Amino acid sequence: MPHLFDSLSIRDITFANRVFVSPMCEYSSTDGYATDWHLVHLGSRAVGGAGLVMTEATAVLPEGRISPQDLGIWKDDHIEPLARIVRFIHGQGSAAGMQLAHAGRKASTYRPWEGNGAIAESAGGWKRVVAPSALRFADNYPMPQALLVDGIREIVEAFAAAARRACEAGFRVIEIHAAHGYLLHEFLSPLSNQRTDSYGGSFENRIRIVREVVAAVREVWPERSPLFVRISATDWVDGGWDIQQSVELARELKKLGVDLIDCSSGGNAAQAKIPVGPAYQTPFAEQIRREAGIMTGAVGMITAPSQAEQIIAGGKADAVFLARELLRDPYWPLRAARELGQPISWPVQYLRAAPEGSQPRAAVVLKNSDAGSEIPAFAKK
Repeated sequence: MPHLFDSLSIRDITFANRVFVSPMCEYSSTDGYATDWHLVHLGSRAVGGAGLVMTEATAVLPEGRISPQDLGIWKDDHIEPLARIVRFIHGQGSAAGMQLAHAGRKASTYRPWEGNGAIAESAGGWKRVVAPSALRFADNYPMPQALLVDGIREIVEAFAAAARRACEAGFRVIEIHAAHGYLLHEFLSPLSNQRTDSYGGSFENRIRIVREVVAAVREVWPERSPLFVRISATDWVDGGWDIQQSVELARELKKLGVDLIDCSSGGNAAQAKIPVGPAYQTPFAEQIRREAGIMTGAVGMITAPSQAEQIIAGGKADAVFLARELLRDPYWPLRAARELGQPISWPVQYLRAAPEGSQPRAAVVLKNSDAGSEIPAFAKK
């Protein structure tokens, strides 16, 4: 029976534990560049002992940003500031992951503390927002243009190009964002996809772009490196995307080389009534894991160490993704390991505050025979 602080091996990466940092938008970039804020924000969670530290939703195209202040990876100049962050995360024994995203019809909006809905061009917004169909998310959001097939192909290529840049920056995990009402989720759901061509209508057509993005990314992403996909397991609206379709999608993605499904929900229907509560999305992770035979991550209102331990030990998911709780306490893994009586390594700089017998942390390095470069293994010491 695995425990929360047992290691987890996926392909050639061994995560030190099963506490993963969920992607959390920081809205603190200019022209997509990573800043000192990102270094400190993400680096703190690595110092805190998380097994995987994931960037926020990182735009594969400038018009794919949620806000003008989103992180981006649509050009080569973005690589080096990100690589600096990766080097620090890896030096702490955590794996660095990047979530690749396109916001679709929810793009060109204000960052949360400055307003809501569509942002004017004079404030940094942009004219053209795209989606599967010309349907607004809500009255105060931009009216999107329905993508032509050529535009869909350009987006698929942009995801692949972004994955190549992420690899060059040193990231060891890619997660494709197909949740929360952003572009790929918009194609999946009949609520937002009313197309009549090969990308709309039937289940097979609605999942087509996700399959194409996964295939394109997997082709350029190293075979040794894990590939995750985040989905919204349900729209929480009758007639929308649901858990049964999610299970079937997970089966299809497993065939294409996806290693783990990160199971969230909602975000595509402004009127959805979501029964939020402790670990309320974990049953989706458990069902997809059981019925699709693929690793899953549980996310959503997971706050207590005992709660996270129960999810892992009970076979409900293979990892837990924490978000707000890690904003409140970036050192949550260190505290949780102590409460659960499970081992975790500490930064050597902090050992004087660690429980007696704690081991110093170090990044383990493996040799990549293909490219001749060194790759951190992130094993627990």
